[in-house]
Amino acid sequence: MIPEEIIEIPASLQRSQFLAAASVAGFQLAGAAPAAPMDDYPIYNQWVTGGLAGPMAYLADHRAPLRADPRSLLSSARSVLCLGLLYNTPGPAAPISRYAWGAGDYHDLLRHRLTSLVQSLEQVWGAFEYKICVDTAPLLERSLARLAGLGWIGRNTCLINQSSGSWFFLGEILTSVELEPDRPPPDRCGSCTRCVDACPTQALVPAPDGRWRLDARLCISTWTIEQHGALPAAHRSASGQHVFGCDICQEVCPWNSRAPFTAEPAFQPANPGYDLAELATLTPESFRQRFRHTPVWRAKYAGLMRNVATAMGNSGDPRHIEPLRRLATYPDAAISEHALWALGRLERIA
Repeated sequence: MIPEEIIEIPASLQRSQFLAAASVAGFQLAGAAPAAPMDDYPIYNQWVTGGLAGPMAYLADHRAPLRADPRSLLSSARSVLCLGLLYNTPGPAAPISRYAWGAGDYHDLLRHRLTSLVQSLEQVWGAFEYKICVDTAPLLERSLARLAGLGWIGRNTCLINQSSGSWFFLGEILTSVELEPDRPPPDRCGSCTRCVDACPTQALVPAPDGRWRLDARLCISTWTIEQHGALPAAHRSASGQHVFGCDICQEVCPWNSRAPFTAEPAFQPANPGYDLAELATLTPESFRQRFRHTPVWRAKYAGLMRNVATAMGNSGDPRHIEPLRRLATYPDAAISEHALWALGRLERIA
């Protein structure tokens, strides 16, 4: 959008207007970071070029250099407005990551809220140039959110807020309006290593600069969401009963023990539970109907069924033998291979 008129507003008033509008739009966290070259980009570049992104080759594609500076996406950007939307809800323990419990796609809700926020700000600031971004954009959004004061990046590599923990989605508005930037909070992890100790695959690794990094090649979330085809045998037993994502490093974090719950209807659990035997009965069509507009869709039918078979094999429950025999006859090679592997484990127990 091209600005028609520049309205001079005192910086303190501008900030209070932004924070008030962000709250009205439904965001629990809000702050501003400068639109400037990112000091963390060399670290990101080392991470992807060093192979730690695993099968997520898209993180190193032609868009990767854009992450070096937010102005690559909007040349007139002076500030990056960073927003956090809490998704923490009470619910039964599930083999599906918490962020995917709701019935819809969080990207859609984030974009809607960010658009509403821009419209509110235009009413008080006048027209300005902007670009709305969610986690699909080539931005170092955790680094930007840290600069905007939303939290610090913990040993589990998640952004952690002192009051809200790490159960929140991030969204950004690149804007031609220059706001006074917030200050990054101190790192409050201290000597705690609960996330590092709890990770069953040792996917959290120390870096030479003293920070911690995620080795996505060892991460259960990567295996169950991003990796296609059959998984190596060592990955199968290590993935436990996770069928989509893994929250272990967040669940054990002390800062999440006090995290508030959200009342947002879109994030409430859409199912009372995710029973493995019930998931094993899904057909491609019923999978589409149930998960088409949720994050689980990213795994695709073959990926989810492969993961269900693996989880059954790791359950030690012989009641899963019959469902696995059905999955073993499925024409997809990865599904049948994992089902046969799981049958071998359970039949030794039965």
